[in-house]
Amino acid sequence: MKHSSNRQTRRGRGPARRIGRSLAFVLPVVLVLSGTLAVTRVNWSGDPSDSVLAASEASSAKASSRAAARAPHEVLRDRLLTELQEEDPGVALTHLQEAVNERPSLAGHCASLARALGRAAVKVYGPTRAQSYARPVCDTAFASGVLAAHG
Repeated sequence: MKHSSNRQTRRGRGPARRIGRSLAFVLPVVLVLSGTLAVTRVNWSGDPSDSVLAASEASSAKASSRAAARAPHEVLRDRLLTELQEEDPGVALTHLQEAVNERPSLAGHCASLARALGRAAVKVYGPTRAQSYARPVCDTAFASGVLAAHG
């Protein structure tokens, strides 16, 4: 008499073995593929703009990052242009010279800042009055800015 517990199928020892073999083949493939996809989503460059997560966070953080990412000479230019409009070009030129003396790294931008002040002075005060504020700050770049805006 044969016992039913020793019953075998053609392929092996029953359905559990068949499922086990399928999992043994499929599971490593799934793990490798999911690991590969996870690695491709990691920001390896260190640049937050390349990150997949950065794309979702970018809209909320753009305004604050723009202000933080501005160069010191751009911040100084905006401050000096505001002073030029609120007071006069002489005050703005004095503060430009003081800023360059305090931070020598701004010296490379001094001429472009002075030219921007000269162009803005022409718009606010006109060419003749703007030229009256000219002084030898940053190699007379203010005067060349006045001339460029007028001519």
